Amino acid sequence: MSKEQEIGKAFDFKLFRRVFGFAKNYISILVTVVLSGILSAAFAVFTPIIVQYIINKALDARNDEQLLTAILVMGSVLLGQVIFQLMFNYFANLLGESVIKDLRMRLFQKMMAFKMTYFDKSSIGLLVTRAVADMQRIGEIFSQGFFVIVADVLKMVAAAGVMLVMNWRLALIVFAILPVILVATRLFQRAMKVAFIDVRAQVANLNSFVQERIAGIKIVQLFNREVIEKEKFREINEKHQNAWLKTVWYNSIFFPVAEISNSIGIGLVVYFGVIQQIETMQDTNVGTIVAFFFLMELLFRPLRQIADKFNTLQMGMVAANRVFMILDTDSHISDTGTREIPKVRGSISFSNVRFGYVENEEVLHGISFSANAGETIAIVGATGAGKSTIINLLNRFYEINSGSISIDGIDIREFKLASLRSNIAVVLQDVFLFADTIANNISLKDDSISLEDIEEAARQIGVHDFISTLPSGYEYNVKERGIMLSSGQRQLIAFLRAYVSNPGILILDEATSSVDTYTERLIQEATNKITEDRTSIIIAHRLATVKKADKIIVMDSGQIVEMGTHRELLKKDGYYSDLYQAQFLQEELA
Repeated sequence: MSKEQEIGKAFDFKLFRRVFGFAKNYISILVTVVLSGILSAAFAVFTPIIVQYIINKALDARNDEQLLTAILVMGSVLLGQVIFQLMFNYFANLLGESVIKDLRMRLFQKMMAFKMTYFDKSSIGLLVTRAVADMQRIGEIFSQGFFVIVADVLKMVAAAGVMLVMNWRLALIVFAILPVILVATRLFQRAMKVAFIDVRAQVANLNSFVQERIAGIKIVQLFNREVIEKEKFREINEKHQNAWLKTVWYNSIFFPVAEISNSIGIGLVVYFGVIQQIETMQDTNVGTIVAFFFLMELLFRPLRQIADKFNTLQMGMVAANRVFMILDTDSHISDTGTREIPKVRGSISFSNVRFGYVENEEVLHGISFSANAGETIAIVGATGAGKSTIINLLNRFYEINSGSISIDGIDIREFKLASLRSNIAVVLQDVFLFADTIANNISLKDDSISLEDIEEAARQIGVHDFISTLPSGYEYNVKERGIMLSSGQRQLIAFLRAYVSNPGILILDEATSSVDTYTERLIQEATNKITEDRTSIIIAHRLATVKKADKIIVMDSGQIVEMGTHRELLKKDGYYSDLYQAQFLQEELA
């Protein structure tokens, strides 16, 4: 969406109603905000009336009792104004935070259900910006935008009404200045709208850049990219700075103009007020003139602030538009299945499966194979042959273009997604660990998996001793992405994670490709243990790890070129035999 289009949507009333609809769950808070705003405005305009009375009546009459009563009333009014203003600010912010709490939960749930295709094409930094910074902007629609504008308008209308009642001639003089401030406010609001959209775009770019470079810090340092990345960051940072400086510049112009207009108004009120006093020979106009000073502040100050608050409202609307674009994105795997099986037997069948990550670019060209329950199937082939794609499709991370995939004779689309995926455990080559304890990374905080279960599983596959040597053992915090562990140790944790879930189908995707000999031995021993009585799919480059498989599927360019046992494939003297001989020779030379 272009900047011009996004600006056009800033005043989308349909979008505003949609945002405001999230407040319906907090009606009591909403009513409190409205009532406190009305009462705050009423108390604010009542103060100048009391001031006029004190100066024109109580002081002139030199009546101590009358003066004391007026002062006490004024004190009560000021106290009431403070109380209702406090209530207004607190409950408006409470409403805003409550709304974005609900909206952020809905956004997070939406993103968690997206297809992998969506994340393949989207910037993680941008999504983080939507879930954090843009959400806060939406909250400001309630806490600093719409309700504040309405409250200020109420004060302005009330102040204008009181002015007309007090002295309509002086009121007209004050009103004559309003067009100047209104025009300046409109110009300021338009300029700030463009500037703030630019600011939000630069914030998203900054977040994306920093997130990527920190995540890839090893590559940056390994290839001596620090200076180059610093220069790129400097350019992005300067754009971010320049975007903010535009807002500073517009503020620097607008507010002095508003202050000068206010000062001119005060001067005119004093001048014409004195003239009226002389012409009418009245000696009671001093209180009216002083009251007008207060009323002008109630009239002009909100008008100056409305420009800023309106920009806050606009930016909240822009942020809401961006968030709702994600919420309205139809990029989720259809979860319309009704089958819910606690434990599958594990038979798998791919029948003429065709699939492509990009439209009209197939990765799999009519794949067909089957695995009986309890069998170990190995899939081998060159990088890009489509091995990992088969795993992605089995888990329904992506939808196939045609054909069918079934487990225990049931099409996987008939399963509930949660049931399907709970029956499949995957150990990937690139292990992801959360910044949490080893125990929580293994159980993923599944209440049905106790610490005793984890320890028993670790003993069975031979990794308990390794975990016990770590500080705090199973309570050891591995930090972000498991940085405190070696790649081999992370693989062991991932393997144990898969084991304790007791899956019907186990998938090892290059699980031993980046580990040392000792760790590989542990995983091989664990593999023998975990593959007992369950269907296993092993994807591997190193053919030595798949010799014992019941069936080996050889893939090339998205097609199955050979299938059979290790011995059968060697006898064919084909693709697998050539691949095996090449690896064997390479290991011999090493």
